Amino acid sequence: MSGAKKEGGSKLVSENRKAFHDYFVLDRFETGIVLTGTEIKSAREGKVQLRDSYAELDKGEIWLKNAHFSPYSHGNIWNHEPTKKRKLLMRKAEIRRLTGKTVEKGLTLVPLKMYLKNGWLKCELGLCKGKKDHDKRDAIAEREQNLEAKRAMRARNAGSHDD
Repeated sequence: MSGAKKEGGSKLVSENRKAFHDYFVLDRFETGIVLTGTEIKSAREGKVQLRDSYAELDKGEIWLKNAHFSPYSHGNIWNHEPTKKRKLLMRKAEIRRLTGKTVEKGLTLVPLKMYLKNGWLKCELGLCKGKKDHDKRDAIAEREQNLEAKRAMRARNAGSHDD
């Protein structure tokens, strides 16, 4: 199976790395997802893209929008539409709590990753707050400083072994 990585008992199908660049993740939730046969087969092949996708609350239900499930390679004329909206499965109490947070505080629901857990496809949703441009610049500067420090330590440790 190409495109999927193992991650501690579950198999990572797709990860939304851009979400961590664009948002502060305040809370995480594991949800199920309603799929057709060709969609789950495509996901098992690792052909899912979460970039620019989001979740939306509508009439007490959560919908995943703009997630791209590539058409299944062995599908026929009844293959699925790649970017249709898909229903996410959560308990009603959690949905009510999320509704309050997204409406009042202006937070967003962003899918962070999808993975297979015991044969079921799960979606990890993040309750996120958007980053401003200066926050993104600060994060990039901090990452570069850490990288520079690691390089300096590596160079120092490599030089000390020349006894």
